[in-house]
Amino acid sequence: MDAWKMTGTLQTDMTHLNHILDVDTNFDIIYRVIEFGGREACMYLVDGFCKDDLVQKLLQYFMDLTPEDMPEDMHGLSKKFTPYVEVDLDDQSDSLIHSLLSGMFLLLIDGYDKALILDTRTYPSRGVEEPEKDKVLRGSKDGFVETVVSNTALIRRRIRSTDLHMEMMSAGESSHTDIVLCYMSGRADQVFLEEIKEKIRNIQVDSLTMNQESLAECLYQRKWFNPFPKFKYTERPDTAAAQVLEGNIVILVDNSPSAMILPATIFDVVEEADDYYFPPITGTYLRITRFLISLLTYLMTPTFLLLVNNSQWIPESFSFIMLKEEQNIPVIWQFLILELAIDGLKLAAISTPNMLSTPLSVMAALVLGEFSVKSGWFSSEVMLYMAFVAIANYTQANYELGYALKFLRIINLFLTQWFGLIGYLTGLLIAGAAICCNKTVSHQSYIYPLIPFDWKNLKNRLIRRRLPGALQPDNQKKRHK
Repeated sequence: MDAWKMTGTLQTDMTHLNHILDVDTNFDIIYRVIEFGGREACMYLVDGFCKDDLVQKLLQYFMDLTPEDMPEDMHGLSKKFTPYVEVDLDDQSDSLIHSLLSGMFLLLIDGYDKALILDTRTYPSRGVEEPEKDKVLRGSKDGFVETVVSNTALIRRRIRSTDLHMEMMSAGESSHTDIVLCYMSGRADQVFLEEIKEKIRNIQVDSLTMNQESLAECLYQRKWFNPFPKFKYTERPDTAAAQVLEGNIVILVDNSPSAMILPATIFDVVEEADDYYFPPITGTYLRITRFLISLLTYLMTPTFLLLVNNSQWIPESFSFIMLKEEQNIPVIWQFLILELAIDGLKLAAISTPNMLSTPLSVMAALVLGEFSVKSGWFSSEVMLYMAFVAIANYTQANYELGYALKFLRIINLFLTQWFGLIGYLTGLLIAGAAICCNKTVSHQSYIYPLIPFDWKNLKNRLIRRRLPGALQPDNQKKRHK
């Protein structure tokens, strides 16, 4: 697109804009030539993005102007005769086109070398109901939506402080996707903040096709083979606001109903809002339970496979865990088939129409449960342990963490089958190395405060503190001492 600057001659400027916007082809780009105050003018808007009643009232107001009322330039018109709050002026083609395609209203007047930009946009959006994945037993029931301005308002409603900054940026040569950085001045790491800003400015992509996932891959390009999540995602504004107050940076991407929180350690990823909506003892119990269950989802099946292959290690009192029937298929292959089948059921559940979900769920439970055992494909014990793993994965909301444990579990299954106890221990070492050698986006330890060891912070991560002791973030307390 060739850059140009407004000339002040309406017909010339309209010719440039009409050519760039291809108004004869794009039915949703509306332009209309009008006259008020003795001057010819033209308005541009995108159908479906502007508030029609508001635009109509503004035009009625402008058309009441007389030639004597018209000021010398557009600046005077915006100050004296534009009864609206969000008003801007510009004369550069790139920014004018970007504003128009973002949903703003443009007004060009003959003799004025700047265009009047009114932010009258309104995007189609759903209600701020509670997100399906981030539900809580107590607490607020609102959630982020696909409109970034609504999401910033949900955070601003919870943090009424002048230290809260909402900085707008954009990325994508074609999409120009809006990106908002939310942070508390004086609490966020300024060096890390500037690093993130620089990375966003240097993103060289045509479009953030997958919204936050595309942005995440642009911000963190190292160690793609490590499956543990480098970011924490949430669709809850209360969680995002709490992270901002703790000194983290929250990134909102337009068209995405979730917030990206960084930096994020493994302790941040496993935390949930329910930990804080219950009394400290209950919140601590829920947090520790989630840790232990996540650990069990990784250890359950490889440990069972190791014991099945070495039945002489099982004490007499635990002999009941052994297979009761002769296996037709090796246990390792039973586990691998079920790992694949569980993901298949997840994908099928997502694509199943709501009216069919209940009967198909009953059919799947009967066929894959009882009949698969009776047919001899799977052992009852294998089905039991895989059912626990499948259900236990939903105790924490982070999909990436669940699949990270799944990949490491499959690796451990192979190693245990091939090399026995040595393979099992090697799998544990690989899992530990994947966690310990990982780094956050801010280049810090992924398992802080365990390494480097910080007992006070680690205690706060494991035990839910009372609110009076958690009013100030740790970095603020240290600064005040």
